[in-house]
Amino acid sequence: MKKGYIVAHVHVHDPEGFEEYLKIGLPSLDTFGGRSLVLGGQYTTLEGREKERHVVIEFDSYQQALDCYNSPEYQAAAKLRQRYADTDLVVVEGH
Repeated sequence: MKKGYIVAHVHVHDPEGFEEYLKIGLPSLDTFGGRSLVLGGQYTTLEGREKERHVVIEFDSYQQALDCYNSPEYQAAAKLRQRYADTDLVVVEGH
């Protein structure tokens, strides 16, 4: 079975508020078996608009990643994230 990934590029405009999101959002990913592969770190923007935070979360399947994102637990956290940050976010199938 192919894995699923949530990939996000984030610009935080309210760091204190974003901490609220992290307290709720990260545990909800764990509930669905999400494994953090990338949470920040050094980066170089080669093309496109720069966002200073980059996240890759791996799941056992594409459907599991979608289920996590669409879950009531994560959607509650997503509302906080949307309030405190601008995010490009995709769910993608991988190997």
